[in-house]
Amino acid sequence: MKNFQFYFPTTLKSGFGMARQAGSLLKPYVENKLFVVTDKGVLQSKVLDGFFESLEEVGLSYEVFSEVDPNPSTVVLENAVDRLKVSGCDAVIGVGGGSSIDTAKGVVAMATNPGSILDYEGYDKIENAPLPLFAIPTTSGTGSECTASTVFTNKETLFKTVIISPLLFPKIAILDPELTMKLPPSITAATGMDALTHAIESYVSKQASPISQALAIQAIRMISINIKKAYFVGSDTEARENMLVASFLAGVAFTQSKLGNVHAISHTFGGVFDIPHGIANATLLPYVVKFNLEACPELFRDVAVALGENVTGLSDYDAGNKVVSYICELNKSIGIPSNTEALGVKLDMLPQMIADSMRSGNVLVNPRLTTSEDIKNIIVDAHKGDFS
Repeated sequence: MKNFQFYFPTTLKSGFGMARQAGSLLKPYVENKLFVVTDKGVLQSKVLDGFFESLEEVGLSYEVFSEVDPNPSTVVLENAVDRLKVSGCDAVIGVGGGSSIDTAKGVVAMATNPGSILDYEGYDKIENAPLPLFAIPTTSGTGSECTASTVFTNKETLFKTVIISPLLFPKIAILDPELTMKLPPSITAATGMDALTHAIESYVSKQASPISQALAIQAIRMISINIKKAYFVGSDTEARENMLVASFLAGVAFTQSKLGNVHAISHTFGGVFDIPHGIANATLLPYVVKFNLEACPELFRDVAVALGENVTGLSDYDAGNKVVSYICELNKSIGIPSNTEALGVKLDMLPQMIADSMRSGNVLVNPRLTTSEDIKNIIVDAHKGDFS
């Protein structure tokens, strides 16, 4: 067995209505005032009313920053940090989707460190301890509430910069399925497939460990059972809770193992074309699985079984190939396009997409050795919808 490590300092509080207890959970960590990072859609939906009431019940002062956009940029982050510095806040919570929680991570880091967040691209470059950070996801997909990473788009270069540091783990993550009950089907689909992508890429990563794989394979099982219920029914409380926990498990897994070619490429789609991350992952996933299958068919056999596929009597390769067909059929059933042209990807930007994808550390842990030509072929095949 290869050497590995596991570090996870975040305390998890999970349960229906748990956000209504946030005030008492957070107050011991906040000396002055809490900075709440979210987006206008979440704020206007009123799903956070119970959360805000809990802060008021314990006398916890707060300031709301709701300017977060999908694929958050350094411009949004700088505005948030400026607001924080004049607000008197000394702790931060991200409440919303991955963009809000990622922005909150950037805020706590840049409140105590010099320069731009882009200066900290890569691993473990943040030196000064950030402000206390907390997270409450309102979607079941990104896993940002339990990871050590954050992502920001450089609007000048259109590159999505990944910053990873153990200092970015939230102190407390609160999972409350009540906040996800009214998610529209399209968001349920995109975020659910984001979580499935995290789990699959984590499971087959070169940097996977027995612990990360145990978490990832359980996430795959839970998503396969619950994603359609969450999508087609919406009000299924058990399905919503299971999707939220599965997303968390996948997040804990990939923060240990990193990911793979899906994320290397999808980040470029987000940076260059501003395509939502979950949809980009979902559409790319079957093409990357097909590419990786030769490298580790025995691992994809495990994935197929976790997805509920019958692989009795099949070779590892044929069993693993069922993962490709499963994902294609699942995508179709929940309204996700079968090719990236439908997402708005344009091949005239192919050179930049290849270069930016190869710059990602995720390529290095992808189970199959990957060249620039391989990235090109994956992008072109996914654009055409070609599995040949």
